[in-house]
Amino acid sequence: MSSDGSKARVGNCDTRLDIMGEHLDIITIGESLIELSSSTSLAYTQTLNKYYGGDTLCTAVAAQRLGSKAGYITRVADDPFKEFLLESWQLEGLDISQVKLIDGFNGIYFIGHPEDAQKEFVYYRKKTAATKLSIDDISQDYILSADILYTTGSTQSLSLSAKEAVKKAYQIASQNGICTAYDINYDHRLWSVEEAREAFEEISQYLDIMFLSLEHDSVRVFDIDSPDKCIKHLWDKGINKVIVKSAKDKGYFVGAEGDIVFVEFKTSEVVDSTGSGDAFNGAFLHGLNSGMTIVEAAKLGAIDAALQCHGMGAIKSTPYKEQVYAAYGNS
Repeated sequence: MSSDGSKARVGNCDTRLDIMGEHLDIITIGESLIELSSSTSLAYTQTLNKYYGGDTLCTAVAAQRLGSKAGYITRVADDPFKEFLLESWQLEGLDISQVKLIDGFNGIYFIGHPEDAQKEFVYYRKKTAATKLSIDDISQDYILSADILYTTGSTQSLSLSAKEAVKKAYQIASQNGICTAYDINYDHRLWSVEEAREAFEEISQYLDIMFLSLEHDSVRVFDIDSPDKCIKHLWDKGINKVIVKSAKDKGYFVGAEGDIVFVEFKTSEVVDSTGSGDAFNGAFLHGLNSGMTIVEAAKLGAIDAALQCHGMGAIKSTPYKEQVYAAYGNS
């Protein structure tokens, strides 16, 4: 919070009028999927726990549960899961005024945890409702109602039309002083390194904040194996706030204004790490937009991500404000 108790906004938003009536702290664009998870192997489990997921949705919910007002842009299919998705998001308090309903089906993914074996993750997302995202889903007035616009490479990988929608949204945001944030979130099962790199280059000029994994994004997409070198590479592109998540270092390298600070990831247990990086992003953006410094926001994000790992599922285990801020106060 600012010294006078009012909320400090990211970017050049203080002089801007809210166009849509209700002000939003963050808008995310992406795909929602049905999540079916098991604490045992998918091959032998008799029960699957139903929830919902999606990387940008997880980020929106993480920010919302900490007290931000988040909006979500996607397409949802009119299949038997429609009511479950829409009602769940309304209960979360998300603004879903820009969610469009279409014919078709929604994506789905499965998480399994075989004993003494690597986590199982299988998903089906081809030709789903979210792949139909297009520039028609991007409202300039809606983008202008928020402080921060966020999405990921996963959203761009959905389809050519989704990639065009992302570019349009970032152009609108950048041209109007809205803070822009992005996570490459590269996954070789979705597209090639070349496609991911090309998609990033298309929107890099519009970005203020960037999140990436050292192992999955920096090494594979940029061929850079040093957090410091990766941060400086992105600084040279004009992205002034960069957070590199490093599994091997068990923490986050936070770069801004010429300084790089390491923030440790601490947790006593990891039940399921699905979505922990997305939860970090949501908590970080919430903290930064609430007046925290970039390092304070990263510490808040690290706590949120650590608590999120204590339960099963991406969004189901995302923690709430009281728990996160209590842990932050004791850190």
